Amino acid sequence: MSMADVSTHTAAEDARNDDILIYVNGDIVHRDEAKVSVYDSGFMLGDGIWEGLRLYDGKWAFLDEHMDRLFEAAKVVDMDLGMTRAQVTEALEATRKANNMHTDVHARLMFTRGKKKKPFQHPALSVHGPTLVIICEHSKASIARPIKLATVPHMRGLPMTQDPKLNSHSKLNCILACIAAEKAGADEALMLDVNGFINTTNACNFFIVRKGEVWTSTGDYCMNGITRQKVIDVCERIGLKVHQRNYSLVETYGADEAFLTGTFGSQTPVSHIDGRAIGDVHPGPVTQQIREAYYQLVKETH
Repeated sequence: MSMADVSTHTAAEDARNDDILIYVNGDIVHRDEAKVSVYDSGFMLGDGIWEGLRLYDGKWAFLDEHMDRLFEAAKVVDMDLGMTRAQVTEALEATRKANNMHTDVHARLMFTRGKKKKPFQHPALSVHGPTLVIICEHSKASIARPIKLATVPHMRGLPMTQDPKLNSHSKLNCILACIAAEKAGADEALMLDVNGFINTTNACNFFIVRKGEVWTSTGDYCMNGITRQKVIDVCERIGLKVHQRNYSLVETYGADEAFLTGTFGSQTPVSHIDGRAIGDVHPGPVTQQIREAYYQLVKETH
């Protein structure tokens, strides 16, 4: 299957990324030399946690919130990162500086439980760890058209299965959802919750606009999105009514606007859901208003 021509993470081609330097366990090396063991827990079992961060004008947007989420995830999966928040931030900054990066940068910061002594599941077998890899890429969103979504049977599950609030390396459920959407001719999957209400997409949080008011899921089953929360905050700040509530495909198909939120794309407009057109201008006026207020918030937090 070929890679989709449009996705929520489509970025402009940048030749500088051919020679980026990547942080691997304290060393910063050329991307061709950046390697981890085939016995690494992340490669073998998806046993790891990660954060995506965005650099604007020399500053990592909402860094404190990302560090909060990372260290909470580490506690959930019982992983000793072996580093303080300050040390993780120093490693991130060292990677940025080694690449002489200043803005329009996306970072993927990944901790795994480390190298295992045998190729089996038990966490106690991860005796050499953790592993920390940081990838910083020149990355400017460049989506040629709005996103098309297809509803899929794959759900964001209950907390007692794989809690969707945990940013784990185990993403197969979301990948299968994305494949199903692509097979249906869409770019990304719209995933329901366990009760059949609208939840998120396979990679982003999801919002609609109806009669000038902004709707998103209750948050009970969705990703613990930092951009999602910032959008809710800016809606309240600029006087837009925002509802965190259960709503169905009926209300979604009848929306005036729809958009996705995530660290990479901020607010990405949606033009079609299951073949139904959503609005006729993308981004729509409310989405554009939110986008402008969001970037103002980014500037202020610098």
